[in-house]
Amino acid sequence: MGSALGISDEKLLALVAWEGSPLFDETERLVLEYADSMTITGRDVSDELFARLQAHFEPDAIVELTEIVAWENASSKFNRALRIPSQGLWKRTPDS
Repeated sequence: MGSALGISDEKLLALVAWEGSPLFDETERLVLEYADSMTITGRDVSDELFARLQAHFEPDAIVELTEIVAWENASSKFNRALRIPSQGLWKRTPDS
């Protein structure tokens, strides 16, 4: 999906190490930090992080972002529990 929206392969592949990558701007880093805080077991969204989100985004945008991250987390847990493998939706081939 990201590549269909114009996000480079280089940037998609750098997501695994977003914190140290120069490919992401301040807003992208904020969103990725929020997603990690929601996703990684043992982490939580701190008041400080939530305040930074509120300074950067309107309330409706925060709700939408939260819903998207939560949906992807639920889908991941659901698929893993039922042993549903990746559908290979983002695999680069020489023709794409």
